[in-house]
Amino acid sequence: MATPSFSIILSLLLIIGVGISQSEARAFFVFGDSLVDSGNNNYLATTARADSPPYGIDYPTRRATGRFSNGYNIPDIISQQIGSSESPLPYLSPSLTGQRLLVGANFASAGIGILNDTGVQFINIIRMPQQLDYFRQYQRRVSGLIGEASTQRLVNQALVLMTLGGNDFVNNYFLVPNSARSRQFSIPDYVPFLIREYRKILMTVYNLGGRRVIVTGTGPLGCVPAELAQRSRNGECSPELQQAAALFNPQLMQMLQGLNRELGSNVFIAANTQQMHTNFITNPQAYGFITSKVACCGQGPYNGLGLCTPLSNLCPNRDLYAFWDPFHPSEKANKIIVQQIMSGTTEFMNPMNLSTILAMDSQA
Repeated sequence: MATPSFSIILSLLLIIGVGISQSEARAFFVFGDSLVDSGNNNYLATTARADSPPYGIDYPTRRATGRFSNGYNIPDIISQQIGSSESPLPYLSPSLTGQRLLVGANFASAGIGILNDTGVQFINIIRMPQQLDYFRQYQRRVSGLIGEASTQRLVNQALVLMTLGGNDFVNNYFLVPNSARSRQFSIPDYVPFLIREYRKILMTVYNLGGRRVIVTGTGPLGCVPAELAQRSRNGECSPELQQAAALFNPQLMQMLQGLNRELGSNVFIAANTQQMHTNFITNPQAYGFITSKVACCGQGPYNGLGLCTPLSNLCPNRDLYAFWDPFHPSEKANKIIVQQIMSGTTEFMNPMNLSTILAMDSQA
């Protein structure tokens, strides 16, 4: 349930509105994996790419952009909601120069995780230490444009989105039977290890100037079409992966709350993406989907095997599918997730949603 102060702020939002003009729009920085990569991997020699059809089939240009979506991804939709002139460009894009730098930057790279040994099979991807190095480099570049003091202010006032963790299970611990990490840790021991490593990453973001950081949990890992195809007999979610998500997400929330107490400020905002996904996975019809088990694009059981390619099965109406490919939500599902990020109760966004943050910060 929403707290009284939360309800009051929400009422104020309804009265004054939260739309902000582009002149007031804050910079937006994105870190993480394929759920939020907008095309950095296009510039890398890696198999973790989404730069060919049918990716992007519903994007305005109808072309594959490197987003792991049929259309917009989560950073795109958040950018629209916060009044940005455009979604932050991939940091490796040659177009990210001049005034476009002031919009922010997307450092995310498909395949990466909290741990540096996650996604080794993808070879050349931008792991978290490199994403953070690029953030430092970005700040040096912007300082050359507007000066150090203005750059620090731009970064301090920016919105940051951090999406990590799923690959540390799917593309590391559970990737193959008897994986190195599964021999080293049981899941109840692996999760606290991940949380400790994640905490270091988040403190680095804070030390680099991040002051409003939305941190998403993992979705229900065992319910994605890829896992159903490999592990499910009758369409039931994989219990091992579900256990991993059920342990990881509450411990992530506790860690974020502890960091905020230490810092004396609500720097880190926990987005309960597991619950957001679970709602439309358990009751897809309520959200206008015909299925949350079968991917729109893919092959094999649940269209969950292999990659989404021009040779894959492709559904005619992407809005009817919760999942676009074996791992990634459809644009419509992404819009539902962002709706909860913007205006969800404390069940979904803790300690507050993004609309509340925008309203509070506009008064600061």
